[in-house]
Amino acid sequence: MAEAGGLTVAVTGPTGDIGRSLIPELERSPQIRRIVGMARRPFDPAARGWQKTEYRQGDVLERESVDELVREADVVVHLAFIIFGDKDETREVNLRGSRNVFQAAVDAGARRLVYTSSVAAYGFDKERPTELTEDFEPRGTAQFYYSAQKAELEGLLREIVADSSTDAYVFRPCIVAGSDALLLVEDVVRQFQLGGRVERLRGLFQRVPKLRPAIPDNGTPFQLVHHDDVASALRAAVLGEGEPGVYNLAADGTLTMADVARELDWYRLPIPQAAVTGAAELVGRLSFLPPGLAWVHALRVASIMKTDRAREKLGWTPRHDGQETLRQTVECARANGLVV
Repeated sequence: MAEAGGLTVAVTGPTGDIGRSLIPELERSPQIRRIVGMARRPFDPAARGWQKTEYRQGDVLERESVDELVREADVVVHLAFIIFGDKDETREVNLRGSRNVFQAAVDAGARRLVYTSSVAAYGFDKERPTELTEDFEPRGTAQFYYSAQKAELEGLLREIVADSSTDAYVFRPCIVAGSDALLLVEDVVRQFQLGGRVERLRGLFQRVPKLRPAIPDNGTPFQLVHHDDVASALRAAVLGEGEPGVYNLAADGTLTMADVARELDWYRLPIPQAAVTGAAELVGRLSFLPPGLAWVHALRVASIMKTDRAREKLGWTPRHDGQETLRQTVECARANGLVV
């Protein structure tokens, strides 16, 4: 446990989009003495300017590795999670891996456990409210594996910490994006097998300036949140500010796919809601389609989260609105040659 000099924090997934924003936040906190980041692939904390952070090689699927990670931790932050992947792979990593982290943190007597869930935990069924507060019980959507897994994991976490001395903070961010959301954009490109097509399309569009891709838009609003703003909320939880419990995280303002098209300078293709519903049902039946297509479920209904609780309990105020977050994400993608 922590010495007089401050807290020891263990982090899974320290080099992901959220982790790369969180570690600097923790590094700047005088209350934190030591940070141990576990990842499967090596990384050099010093090369990133991280002075309090040390690298620990390990896998959340290996309980022994997780036990070693959290052994001296006052606070455990669980960020390691697969968003895109097939149903079996994601269930193995997301469910079994997360169970290992939750149980190890409780067994080690960690003061706090901080976990990033998702707006997807609420599910995307028409029966639920379109304006979501933390009081609404997460149900997930059975046909959308990521959504179902997030809801199941929140229930598992409640069971594990129920009779323990470990306080659990659960965050439900919407889509996390921003200036350093490179892994998210790469995952999207990989899932839809765009790869080398980007360069070929770029050449084509340069030869025919009026030719542009088109984005389907059914008008359903959605939210973004900047990875730096998620990191600031997680830091507050690490330090024990506010109170344990569930917190929604979303930037100010809502967007539609029309905003995405405008930012990319692509065409917008209006489509009826019935087409989205039909596509979602089709994706649920055809297992050979790219797993990323399952996100079509998110466009079936509006998922607008209220963030009053995070603002009031944690003193959280997002520094980036949705439009700015979108703009930075597109700039990141373009700078890395991932969109035309």
